[in-house]
Amino acid sequence: MSRRLAALNFVLRVAVKPRLARTRGPEQAAREFERSAALFLRRPPYLRRLERPRGLHWISAGPCRVRKVILYLHGGGYITGSGLTHQGVMGRLSKLSGIEVCAPDYPLAQDAPAPAAFDAACAAWRHCRALGYAPGDILLAGDSAGGGLALALLARCCASGEPPAAAVAFSPWTDLAMTGASLRDNAKADPFLPVGRMEELVQIVLGDLPADDPRISPLFATFPGCPPVMIQYARTEILADDARRMAERLRDAGGRVEIVVHPNAPHAWPVFDGWIPEARHSLRQAARFLQDSLDDTNR
Repeated sequence: MSRRLAALNFVLRVAVKPRLARTRGPEQAAREFERSAALFLRRPPYLRRLERPRGLHWISAGPCRVRKVILYLHGGGYITGSGLTHQGVMGRLSKLSGIEVCAPDYPLAQDAPAPAAFDAACAAWRHCRALGYAPGDILLAGDSAGGGLALALLARCCASGEPPAAAVAFSPWTDLAMTGASLRDNAKADPFLPVGRMEELVQIVLGDLPADDPRISPLFATFPGCPPVMIQYARTEILADDARRMAERLRDAGGRVEIVVHPNAPHAWPVFDGWIPEARHSLRQAARFLQDSLDDTNR
């Protein structure tokens, strides 16, 4: 563990985690995250972000391959975040992979609970297809709730017979039924997320949807013809079992899954690119995986 990661974990544990535990509601959480993202989620040099119709952000930070795209779903527990707040991690992933990123601003749960975010992700997929991208030209990615959303979209694409080239999920939230043992076992070890707020968050996100609906909990989805998937998670985070069991589910479906497990990074640590070397290393791993998968699909 680098000194900068140790410092980040300390700051998250003593300042951010208690703040999240005291946040009054999703509206306050969204406002505070937007302010903090502008200050603390760094962007790579020469980042370009274009806001185009249908609520889509197109993001790059250097030369990109022609007619290939990463469809990225941002994290934030379904109640915070946007293509704007997460443009740093998306821009860095684009720069490292040489592939442009398309990021939809899906509805936040306080405005439209599930399955609204899933419907928006499907709409973004359909829009990419309408622009001429073949399924094998599209890669899926996401962090935290967005990682779960990317995997839910992956299941839908597999079921419809048009799987993407590959998918990457950073610390994905895949089980809103909250059946993972790590929610209890890692409650103290996790430096970032307060487990005491999870049940309340789930109620906001679900609306009238059952917790095991695969549109919000891809752990319960099926993945026929699953393409390669990389899942990165930290052993100490409360959502570790969401990631671990998701990998098992995908392997049972016949998919090739690469797992990257960090011993003590915070939840969704690649978003801290520019602050900790572990974030850059993880994004490089993801970029190589996406490039290789794209090459294999298009041979």
